[in-house]
Amino acid sequence: MGYGLLLWILTRFKKQKNWITCCEENNLPDITLIIPAYNELYVIDRKMQNTYSLDYPKEKLTIAWITDGSDDGSNKYIAMHYPNVLVWHEAMRKGKAAALNRALTLAKTELLVFCDANTMLNHLALKEIVKHFANDKVGVVAGEKRVFSSNNVAGTGENLYWKYESWIKRLNAQFFTSIGAVGELFAVRKSLVNPLPEDTIVDDFVLSMEVAYKGYIIAYEPNAYAVEEPSENEQEEMKRKVRIAAGAFQALFRYLHWLNFFKNPVLSFQYFSYKVIRWLFVPLALPLIFVINAVLIIFINDAIWLKILFLLQVIFYAIVWLNLLTKKLPRVFYVPYYFILMNVAQYLGFIKYIRKKQPAAWEKVKRKA
Repeated sequence: MGYGLLLWILTRFKKQKNWITCCEENNLPDITLIIPAYNELYVIDRKMQNTYSLDYPKEKLTIAWITDGSDDGSNKYIAMHYPNVLVWHEAMRKGKAAALNRALTLAKTELLVFCDANTMLNHLALKEIVKHFANDKVGVVAGEKRVFSSNNVAGTGENLYWKYESWIKRLNAQFFTSIGAVGELFAVRKSLVNPLPEDTIVDDFVLSMEVAYKGYIIAYEPNAYAVEEPSENEQEEMKRKVRIAAGAFQALFRYLHWLNFFKNPVLSFQYFSYKVIRWLFVPLALPLIFVINAVLIIFINDAIWLKILFLLQVIFYAIVWLNLLTKKLPRVFYVPYYFILMNVAQYLGFIKYIRKKQPAAWEKVKRKA
């Protein structure tokens, strides 16, 4: 929250440059829309209906599915029912990073747009994304991820979390550059991308940050968005968060050069403030703050404000425990529970990372239908 407030203040004093020049219909670039999918047979028709409805010249849009490792017949289904769509398939499942590496070699266009099979794009998503590439300094364009709300803890928490994330991403982009992109929807200049190590867990984040480290901007376009259903329950959401946490620590320690303040001071400042503090320091700070607050009350007995702060912490954690015991609390009380769930996931993800127990190819998360 502190970083978000700081960004908001800084962007109020920063003159915004409008680099975007709207492309005319006949000047739109050729693009390849790449859809990585593992055993996504059930969603193919819905995804293709959504893709065909996108407002982009059909002769300038190549659609490619990459179905490596799928054994549900999805590659054959696409080839049979959608003959104008490319299907890149290998029987061996090596993980998404390996699949993306192969897609980079197979795609013929310079601009590549990636989106997940289970996310639906808005009608103007592709046009809204490609307009940013009129600026030669832009290497990646991140779309916005939106999650349908639901009545359960996982759905409500994920929905509110991504609204907050979108606000921060927008401020980051206004200040200098967005920090990372999510696989639900992003675009990249192919010539700027180096192959990723095949064991990369958070491939979308690493790919986009490596481009940013080369000196290019990650633009953010909220008018290009991908919508998906929330996780089915807290267990499924925790599984997803732990995987992301393990990937975060892998990226943090493998790409320490992103914190080279001498080469990219602004990028490193944003990355450290937005990601590293959240991944590394916040999970450690939460129990420390509680313990320190309790100790200070003992030694500074007349400090009312310390007692108030401690009481607020007790109430906060009491709400979390109540959410564990009952799922019938008002939705506003889901926020503390989801916040703690995220930070517990950081501990579990770190353990998975140091034990090398998180594979690049992960188990698919169940989402609400």
